[in-house]
Amino acid sequence: MSAPAEAAFQRCINPACAATYGVAEILTACKACGELLDVAYDWNRQTVPQKLTAFERKYATRRYPLHFSGVWRFKELLNFVSDDKVMTIGEGQTLLRPEGECARYCGLPENTVFLQYEGLNPSGSFKDNGMSAGFSHAKLVGAHKMACASTGNTSASLAAYAASTRSLPADQRMEALVFVGSGRIALGKLSQSLDYGAKTIQIAGYFDDAMKRVREVGKALGIYLVNSVNPFRLEGQKTIMYRILEALNWEVPDWIVVPGGNLGNSSAFAKAFQELKELGLIPRIPRLAVVNASGANTLHRIYNELGVRWNGGKYDRAAIETFYAQMDAEKRDANTIASAIEINRPVNLSKCLRALEWMNGVVLEATDQEILDAKAVIGRGGLGCEPASAASVAGLKQLVEKKIVSKGERIACVITGHELKAANATVAYHSLHGEDLVHELGKYGVRENKLANYPVQVKNDLNEIIKAIGDAGHGSWDA
Repeated sequence: MSAPAEAAFQRCINPACAATYGVAEILTACKACGELLDVAYDWNRQTVPQKLTAFERKYATRRYPLHFSGVWRFKELLNFVSDDKVMTIGEGQTLLRPEGECARYCGLPENTVFLQYEGLNPSGSFKDNGMSAGFSHAKLVGAHKMACASTGNTSASLAAYAASTRSLPADQRMEALVFVGSGRIALGKLSQSLDYGAKTIQIAGYFDDAMKRVREVGKALGIYLVNSVNPFRLEGQKTIMYRILEALNWEVPDWIVVPGGNLGNSSAFAKAFQELKELGLIPRIPRLAVVNASGANTLHRIYNELGVRWNGGKYDRAAIETFYAQMDAEKRDANTIASAIEINRPVNLSKCLRALEWMNGVVLEATDQEILDAKAVIGRGGLGCEPASAASVAGLKQLVEKKIVSKGERIACVITGHELKAANATVAYHSLHGEDLVHELGKYGVRENKLANYPVQVKNDLNEIIKAIGDAGHGSWDA
């Protein structure tokens, strides 16, 4: 099917369908076949720099909000909306940092492991990249009520962007409605939604239940959905890869390692590299590793155990539906301390299968014990993260042990959210001993905290304090 005569449009990801729709339509699936949608571009109608280094020039005009944004300074690569419709609150001021501590932990040389730290975004997670793009599309189509289901980070981001419109004229304001599972959200994230003024609905159930209901509510009430099933939101998440390239002097790393939850990031990252390769802006595409938590390992089981592959769009849909039916029959709920990726039915599964094909990818699972240990190592480098983020480093350690990643390769691990998103898990890991630790974290399979940095309790006495300082120490992963 031919593309619309416009520079940007929506297109079904199923090659056998490839139906197209205008950017002004509000869709979360193809009307013809029900598959997910991409935002696509007629690059001949877009003005794209001939070299990626051209984006660096925008630093000179950072007083202009779009050039300050770490999303919109790459606007030529996601040009689906005019400048006056862009919604930005300063997202994307993130960093890529070499982490020797993580490299040593994973058995790799220093200066080969880089952490892309997305916790510096305004709401503390990578979600702001996509939310800025989603809100920009909502502004384009005239939407004023926004909704999401969330394990916490999406709701915090949605609430923050909606709050930023309160000082605008009434006809430009946006309202936030967030659905979370009762008791299935870290308090640090829930506090953001409440503090930013979002209407927060806690339902009895898990993320997948909230996702089902918010889609029903959105359809019934005409509310704009900003979950990652929204193709415009994923356009913003592409820019995380642009910033990695920028920090590496526009050189392509060998691997991108990312936690796997709803699979929006992995889907967006592959699209970013595929487009850059198509445009001749990079010479090659890196490999991708997606890391599930063992307690929410749908992708791992479907990809590694069932052997389902994208296969040019002809993936085994029946095998996936059978898997979901069995999961429901067994009442197999997701359960992981990495709450941000505690998802049984990832809405971007098909896009992620495509991403794994495009990027010669692999899928792994990490236990909560492995995740919390990796989290402690990341913290030693001064970039604290929430548990889900640490799945990337836990996965990289496995990749090295399995000899999938070699010591001569350069790896970028995406650290998706700030440490204060889930402070309770951090404090428990670093302060509890023995049975107390097992009581608090044992339900997630965590039995030890060999990397704990215990607080030292002493009497209010100078000599005792000096003695404690001399004896103070913490666990070592190489002890």
